[in-house]
Amino acid sequence: MSDLIRPTIHVACGVLCRPDGQVLMAQRPAGKIAAGWWEFPGGKIEAGETPLQALKRELHEELGVELRAAQPLIRFAHDYSNRRVVLDTWLVTAFDGAPQSREQQAFAWLPPSQLATQEPALPTVAPIAQALRLAPHYVFTPPDAEPRQCLPQLACLPAGALLRLRWPGLSDGDYARVATEWIAASRSSGLQLLLDRDPALAETLGAAGWHADSRTLMSLSARPPGLALCIASVHDATELQRAVELGFDAAVLGPVLPTASHPGAPALGWSGFAERRGLAPIPVYALGGLGPGDLEQAQGQHAQGVAGISAYWSS
Repeated sequence: MSDLIRPTIHVACGVLCRPDGQVLMAQRPAGKIAAGWWEFPGGKIEAGETPLQALKRELHEELGVELRAAQPLIRFAHDYSNRRVVLDTWLVTAFDGAPQSREQQAFAWLPPSQLATQEPALPTVAPIAQALRLAPHYVFTPPDAEPRQCLPQLACLPAGALLRLRWPGLSDGDYARVATEWIAASRSSGLQLLLDRDPALAETLGAAGWHADSRTLMSLSARPPGLALCIASVHDATELQRAVELGFDAAVLGPVLPTASHPGAPALGWSGFAERRGLAPIPVYALGGLGPGDLEQAQGQHAQGVAGISAYWSS
């Protein structure tokens, strides 16, 4: 069925999160399409509703809970054979009431690391689970700084943040030596370190993952094997689509605002970021002139979070 005649259904979806970090999955009840498959609760956005209004209504109807606080998580599209579903997904951090099986559906509380164990799961579960898995902050090392001078500042970075070891001026040998030291230090600080040289180095040294620049991304014929996490820098929708096709876990898109590291480079602005980010089914970080204080605005544009350099190290 072509996109011209495939109907588009807009859905609001909620990931209910308990204080212990576990999230709620529900099993579609008998009589519904894909009965028996697991998903996150939610439903169709009716005419005149905002996604958040629809989610509040659906959670009350399906589970008997009242939504109190939620933040955007990921917005993406999935194409089925006979329809396109656009999901506005929210992380629900506060709600009143205990979930009830109002539609005779089964449900389960699971840690994010175990969401893949609930089978069968709708294909829309995987992008949401990936967004839950990734931190909202992605920090790049300052390329002109001395690596040893930066090490003491790791404890000041946001807890659980991703950290890209970006020192283009180092030889491959020096980079590998620095990476070995930083991997150990990052683990001690609760950070996840990604390398950006040969992906085999990231696997060999036990880094959390690998980061590809846009040129490297476009030269790849397949995702490098053996890596738990692959992230790519992209500048437009074509490069972002390539990251999706190769099975990358996330992308970094920018520059959103003017930056000191790339003076004169055209900035996307938030509208340009949203346009290029589109409905890609992977988390996308906003980069360029941004820092921790921009997180809420970035998430409002359906970004996974913020990537940055100077704003993280100066704070």
